Amino acid sequence: MNSLEASIRNTKSRGEINALRQDGKVPAIVYGGTEENQKVSLSKKQVKNLINQENFLSNIISLSIDGNNIRVLPREVSYDTLSDEPIHIDFLRIVKGAKIIIEIPVKFINNEKSPGLKRGGVLNIVRRKVELKCATENVPNELVVDLDGLEIGTSIKISSISLPENVKPTIQGRDFVVATVAAPTVFKEPEKPAEETAAEGAEGAEGAEGAEGATTEAAAKEGGDKAPEGEKGKEEQKKDQKAPAEKK
Repeated sequence: MNSLEASIRNTKSRGEINALRQDGKVPAIVYGGTEENQKVSLSKKQVKNLINQENFLSNIISLSIDGNNIRVLPREVSYDTLSDEPIHIDFLRIVKGAKIIIEIPVKFINNEKSPGLKRGGVLNIVRRKVELKCATENVPNELVVDLDGLEIGTSIKISSISLPENVKPTIQGRDFVVATVAAPTVFKEPEKPAEETAAEGAEGAEGAEGAEGATTEAAAKEGGDKAPEGEKGKEEQKKDQKAPAEKK
């Protein structure tokens, strides 16, 4: 169980709270049970170390307030919009018999022992957190799903997860799915039928023959166009030969 050192604070104005933050402290409040709400302050460094740990909001913490230890559960953390630093925390007192609704993260273990995943299957996580109703003194840190032996097509439902005593999911009346071991999704372009391939080959051959015919026709036409030019040249040559005789 994690622990935090806290000091009682008597801040009454926003300026006093800002001064507290500038001094490296995080204001917090402890509420719940029959006792009055208690305003405290915490070391920002210690708070950040705990927040960076996994599942901070579902871990019970031992809070030492001026020498008195009480068990609390972090319920909400406020952050500065610019610096993303924690600026306030709400703690709920752990009171025996009290009920609470809380989201608990799901942890998957033994991935390497799943035959389905070994054969290329994919772990499809439907719910990364499950909302539970439980006693404050019996809050689980996480829900563990063992993937050992699971094949492709297996659905992991809430009934297959071991829950502590007096802990129940808030969703009742159906055995909802938490995750599945799905088949791999690999896209393969379909092969063209043999008929289409043969048709494409025939079209290519026809295109080649058409191109060859067009080339031959163009050559013939070009030869035909040149023939008149040759005849015209002969007539002009005859005229040139007759011209001197006429002058005489």
